[in-house]
Amino acid sequence: MSEASPSNPKDPATKASPKVTLRVWQKVAGLDDLPENRVKSVTCGVQTICLAHYKGQYSALSNKCPHQGGPLGEGSIENGWLRCPWHGWDYNPLTGKSPGAFDDGVETYPTEVREDGIYVGFEEEVAHTRTVSDVMSETLVNWGVRQVFGMVGHSNLGLADGLRMQEQAGALSYYGIRHEGAASFACSAYGKLTGRPAACLAIAGPGATNLLTGLWDANVDRSPVIALTGQVDTQVLGAGAFQEVDLAAAFGKVAQWSQPVLHTSKHAELVNLACKSAILNRGVSHLIFPDEVQVLPAAENAKASGPEGRITPRSIAPPAESVEQALALLRKSKRPVIIVGHGARFDMPAVLELAESIHAPVITTFKGKGLVSDHHPLGCGVLGRSGTPIASWFMNESDCLVVLGASFSNHTGITPKLPTIQVDFDPMALGKFHPVDVGVWGEIGVTVEIFKRGLEGSNHTVDQTQEVADRWQIWRTEKTRREQDSRGQGINSASVFAALNRQVPKDAIIAVDVGNNTYSFGRYFECTNQAVLMSGYLGSIGFSFPAAMGAWAATQEDDPRFAGRQVVSVSGDGGFGQYMGEITTAVKYDMNITHVLLNNAQLGKISKEQRSGNWHVWQTSLHNPSFAEFARICGAQGIRVTDTDKLDDAIAEALAHNGPSLVEVVADPELI
Repeated sequence: MSEASPSNPKDPATKASPKVTLRVWQKVAGLDDLPENRVKSVTCGVQTICLAHYKGQYSALSNKCPHQGGPLGEGSIENGWLRCPWHGWDYNPLTGKSPGAFDDGVETYPTEVREDGIYVGFEEEVAHTRTVSDVMSETLVNWGVRQVFGMVGHSNLGLADGLRMQEQAGALSYYGIRHEGAASFACSAYGKLTGRPAACLAIAGPGATNLLTGLWDANVDRSPVIALTGQVDTQVLGAGAFQEVDLAAAFGKVAQWSQPVLHTSKHAELVNLACKSAILNRGVSHLIFPDEVQVLPAAENAKASGPEGRITPRSIAPPAESVEQALALLRKSKRPVIIVGHGARFDMPAVLELAESIHAPVITTFKGKGLVSDHHPLGCGVLGRSGTPIASWFMNESDCLVVLGASFSNHTGITPKLPTIQVDFDPMALGKFHPVDVGVWGEIGVTVEIFKRGLEGSNHTVDQTQEVADRWQIWRTEKTRREQDSRGQGINSASVFAALNRQVPKDAIIAVDVGNNTYSFGRYFECTNQAVLMSGYLGSIGFSFPAAMGAWAATQEDDPRFAGRQVVSVSGDGGFGQYMGEITTAVKYDMNITHVLLNNAQLGKISKEQRSGNWHVWQTSLHNPSFAEFARICGAQGIRVTDTDKLDDAIAEALAHNGPSLVEVVADPELI
């Protein structure tokens, strides 16, 4: 064919410039790396090829069989044909052509044999095409989602790439976990601590269902979380495809908001609604991403969105009528007591101002442990099964209870026999289990400020400060006595938490698990400015270490409330065993977490319940490894303690270690 003349506009060849292919040559193998009659997969940048050596020649083919994407580099050359390992489709190993009358085949790449090895020529990478996942990932970032925990897999790869680009831009951090349940627990703890949502990522089917326990923890403890799950292609949805689960049904009541991402969706708007719902409703939002939708090109003018103009402050005042009823009750009270739950976490300065103005002792639920310092003149520790005799004494001596952001769990044991004022942001929480004298619907910080102003000049309460100090002295003397207990079968819990009292930084973030270790923590550990995280209403064993990972992620942000704080987790051997593989996650990301593990070789709380219920103690014993050695094998620091007098040094050494560390304490299962 003759060359077209630029002066002849009618010549078809002048209508478009000829395509110029710019090639980048990459070395893919040495001269002796691939034997004759063999193939292998080779990854170059983002492309994977099938490299073949046949009849003395080298060739490079697309690694994807056109049938179902089978990896040709994992196949074999049989009778002169390259056979796909999945379904046996054949191709010429040099040309990529199909045999016989078939006119399909696989793409080939230019190949050169040079002195130092085999080179393949690739076209220069074209500019990235913005996808639906890119728009949605950017919108998540705009809403303040800074942390993502999850597992990348075959049905979330498009979304994962969108998240990767945000991480590459420095807009978020991604942590690849070993079990999706750890991801959702980490996000739940992060939300409890910060009040902001993190995101957990999973594939369709089993990956998504593995998230459910941690998401239920977030649901019942009112923690904002964004769940991102892959799904099978929409064209096979409902037909029972591989790893297909009806995720909308599976996430039914655990997610207060759940939507699929479809071809026709307003993609940024879906993220807006998911984030808004998680934040304002304080719960789980769920986005379902069918596989092919994730990689759809975004609309030409598609823009990411954000919270501007979409969210309202929540500092609403309570109805005047309920305020007056509450004030009338408080004006008659001589010995009021304030009980705070997890719902008051972000309003404690105002709560303490009210307490000090009316000389009211402050008790916490177990979920609220640490919200008031145990060294505050009015701080009385935890009420209930995990609590102190100080808290129960002051409740029983009170003539009016002011309950703020607490749920009246039977584990806490707030008495229904005393005049009670309950304040909560959720109207359904008011009088949930039994009637209260005054239910006040409002944000706690705003409400207690109104109470404080309303009581100015009319308060005649008894100053109970000295009584608080006296009761603490009695309890501290008892704790010291218990530290001396020994049966020669391990270290007692009073000694473990006394050492933690001495060694743990005053502003540490502490994640605790479920079991006797947790009850002992509630009784014996005295908080100053530490923040405590736990699986409250769900009470899920295994919570503490994944929760510590979520808390550690918060300490890496520029939020002055958490930046740079030490993270400590506490569990028994049963709890740590649930997610012990995540210590490798902590090592991979150099998470500075100190884990204190009380090893009593049994599910101690269940053994105790069996005995107290006149049951035989059955199937609660545990076969454990050396957890300290396990930590060391994983790349963390591991210390085993069998003597009480070595506790302080071991904990101090672990806290000083720059990275994940584990202190295994051989504990007496009876001395709790």
